[in-house]
Amino acid sequence: MEAEARAESGSAVGELVEDAIADADFADDAPAEGSLARGTEVIRGHARLAPAGPGVYRMIGEAGEVLYVGKAKSIKKRVLSYARGAGHTNRIARMVALTATMEFVSTRTETEALLLEANLIKRLRPRFNVLLRDDKSFPYILLTGDHQAPQICKHRGARNQPGQYYGPFASVWAVNRTINALQRAFLIRSCSDTVFESRTRPCLLHQIKRCAGPCTGEVSAEGYRKLVAEATAFLSGRSKAVKEHLAADMEAAAEVLDFERAAVLRDRLAALSAIQAHQGVNPAGIEEADVFAIAQNGGQTCVEVFFFRTGQNWGNRAFFPRADRSLEPGEVLASFISQFYDDKPVPRLILVSEALPEAALLEEALSTKAGSRIEIARPQRGPKCELVDDALHNAREALGRRLAESSSQAKLLVALAGAFALPRPPLRVEVYDNSHIMGTNAVGAMVVAGPDGFRKKEYRTFNIRSTDITPGDDFGMMREVLRRRFSRLIKETPRAPAPELQDAEAAPDEAEPADAKWPDLVLIDGGAGQLGAAEAILKELGIEDVALVGIAKGPDRNAGREHFFMPGRTPFQLPPRDPVLYFVQRLRDEAHRFAIGTHRKKRGRDIREGGLQEIPGVGPARKRALLRHFGTLKTVERASIRDLEGVAGINAETAKRIYDFFHDRGG
Repeated sequence: MEAEARAESGSAVGELVEDAIADADFADDAPAEGSLARGTEVIRGHARLAPAGPGVYRMIGEAGEVLYVGKAKSIKKRVLSYARGAGHTNRIARMVALTATMEFVSTRTETEALLLEANLIKRLRPRFNVLLRDDKSFPYILLTGDHQAPQICKHRGARNQPGQYYGPFASVWAVNRTINALQRAFLIRSCSDTVFESRTRPCLLHQIKRCAGPCTGEVSAEGYRKLVAEATAFLSGRSKAVKEHLAADMEAAAEVLDFERAAVLRDRLAALSAIQAHQGVNPAGIEEADVFAIAQNGGQTCVEVFFFRTGQNWGNRAFFPRADRSLEPGEVLASFISQFYDDKPVPRLILVSEALPEAALLEEALSTKAGSRIEIARPQRGPKCELVDDALHNAREALGRRLAESSSQAKLLVALAGAFALPRPPLRVEVYDNSHIMGTNAVGAMVVAGPDGFRKKEYRTFNIRSTDITPGDDFGMMREVLRRRFSRLIKETPRAPAPELQDAEAAPDEAEPADAKWPDLVLIDGGAGQLGAAEAILKELGIEDVALVGIAKGPDRNAGREHFFMPGRTPFQLPPRDPVLYFVQRLRDEAHRFAIGTHRKKRGRDIREGGLQEIPGVGPARKRALLRHFGTLKTVERASIRDLEGVAGINAETAKRIYDFFHDRGG
């Protein structure tokens, strides 16, 4: 294969991923889906052509979906093991029965195969693999390197800006807290380069001793470089040396009676102590490590990850990977770790709560990726073992909370099915709402919920594009949103057969098919008119098996007095204090929150681009008067009606219109 001739394994993996995806040919003739005997025959046929060396294989279903991605030291031997036809676990038997074809990618080494496998799993998300679901990027601290006076700031995403990155941190809150303390300790600027270049006098941060003021020369270039060097040393783990140096400088300043400088150094030392005091558990001897602990119960899995950098605890986060309940904890954890570090820097030490299969191979793969020696250890005693035990305790608690929430959510979905006469509890609920002000900046929003709660990664927004919709026409907006949503759904995900009735207590991942992108229930924020618009669009598209419910706000928009509209039923209400009523209100309120938030962002962007003249009744003269009076657009936005009335040329009616433009909650 071409892959065998490629350069070093670390750089070859990205190219292999592209090849593996690009050369997938799903047009092979395959036997009927669902037969174990036929699936075994398919695999046996592909085994004859399988490479004998290391690589990655993909098992592919009838519709072209990737069922499983695996790696092997010998692809041929591994594939032949699936062709036995007997002795498989239920999970493997289902996977074999669904296999219609296979694809292979050869690699130079088994280590390269492991890296490629992790990358492909994250890209293709196969149904039968362990899947890392919460995969949003972690925040880092960035000390910029492209300016004469480096800035300290929070960073998330691709690390393509010059500078030094420190992290990961478990949360933005942990980053903000650390940056605030570092500003007090090292007086590093946090303002943007644009603000830095425009300053003519020191800002408030300099006045409260959280910035040295390099923008206006309050500190010399050499002095600021020294501060940056101290911050770099501290963030790189040399905190003891930095503190000793500051203490010596403080004593020296006191000896020459420079008490003002001594007080500044004292405050900086106190800030450094505060950073370390708030780090929680800081076991001796651990400078850089990640700690992984896994808990399994009720068919669900939780992996708790603790981050230690520069001898400090930088927080922890719980993950809930999708994994078949037949897999052992060590198998799940090994797959999780290989995917986790696919796009993250690897620490020198990884502590785990379970023995990992092929731990040496995983060590070698991560060492190849990092370019340095990586150790994976399962401590049995001492401070490191206590650290793993603490992570395991957190994993069990997080999983317990998750199970309680899932059980409650599943029961609510069962009750929801009863209230709306649905044939089965919905696995996917989509809620739609619109937001606009007098027809301007109109957006539609969709939120998604299921047995595992709100699925924020699947939320969608729709900028209203139609030019033939009258401004403020909520029915027209809803028609456009639903037409676009379901037309695309029909094109990208043809309608799958309706699932069988699920057990309300089943684990969410087992109850929901991997390709369940179609909703079982659509909730519309509106009454009979909105429901009619939605019903017409679904009928136009030939969709007849999606339940529709309109939610009309009660008199005076009172929560608890909503009327519900469904095709073929007279409007009805749910009993007050009914848990289903509260659940539906929560769904609707989430859609409303998301729609309003999106609308406000769009409106704010338009205001920045078009200025205050976007507000009806505010022309160039009034715009100038407002900016002369308040100074900035942000201050205008925060002003009260009485403050606005105090501006020359702004009467009470215009003041209210301006205030409503910035504060109205939208339609």
